[in-house]
Amino acid sequence: MPLVICLGHLVADHSFWVEDVPQPPAKQVARRYSLGVGGLAANAAIAVARLKGQVRFWGRVGDDRNGAPLAEELAGFGVDTGAVRIIPGARTPVSAVLLDPVGERVVIAFRGEGLDLDPSILPMETLAEAGALLCDPRWPRAAEAALRAARRLGIPSVLDAEKSEARLLATLVPLVDHAIFSQPGLQIFAPGVTATEGLRRALASGARLAAVTRGEHGTLWLAEGMESPMETPAFPVEATNTAGAGDVFHGAYALALAEAMSLPDAMRFASAAGALRARDGETPDRAAVEALLLSRG
Repeated sequence: MPLVICLGHLVADHSFWVEDVPQPPAKQVARRYSLGVGGLAANAAIAVARLKGQVRFWGRVGDDRNGAPLAEELAGFGVDTGAVRIIPGARTPVSAVLLDPVGERVVIAFRGEGLDLDPSILPMETLAEAGALLCDPRWPRAAEAALRAARRLGIPSVLDAEKSEARLLATLVPLVDHAIFSQPGLQIFAPGVTATEGLRRALASGARLAAVTRGEHGTLWLAEGMESPMETPAFPVEATNTAGAGDVFHGAYALALAEAMSLPDAMRFASAAGALRARDGETPDRAAVEALLLSRG
């Protein structure tokens, strides 16, 4: 199986299903609650495992009550967590996610404390074994080191260019091969311009492909040598939980690169995986993604 290395955020996600997201001051009873693995790169790693790829997760957590159980749960999905570091005295990232009946969400995130480790703790010497590298921007020093190493080795790299500080995106986008933005992320990277111009600026900075995911409006993408962007339509589904759909898209896309799919096929594969996650609130397996692709020709 092709190997994908996912580097970044591992989060304890507390999810609450509510009738609507109230304005403060307010108190509301949740219809449902769950606690589980979250985080951009961690959700992407689970997607790779579910889609029949081999995956290793590189990250860190605190030695609090969330850290070790979270790493164990991630391993239960078939993710190799041998490079997850448990840091004495650090606090694990935690999120509260409010979900309304149509799947829209509000996320309140605590990104942890004491987690900014020197990336030399990671097994960078094993990066050459990977068919693709995926990074999120939540451990920027490690992402920068890994992206530089992947480019030297000729390993395809993907950045989950989610909403982040502008300085982080300005540092990481030039180092990555495939910069896949959310709409807020692209607006932060290239403020005040059209999406097409934002993608052009990402390529001019050093990325080799730039894309922006737009939910039900599909994915717009531009690669080196293309005069104008292409659009991969979204798969029409009735969303029940959009949390993690973008993360699953990124994981599926990284696996598609590791499998040497063409760019149009990789975009469709990732779009199908993300759509099923938004529809079901669960990360799909390979059979479900391939069935959706087949049903849409």
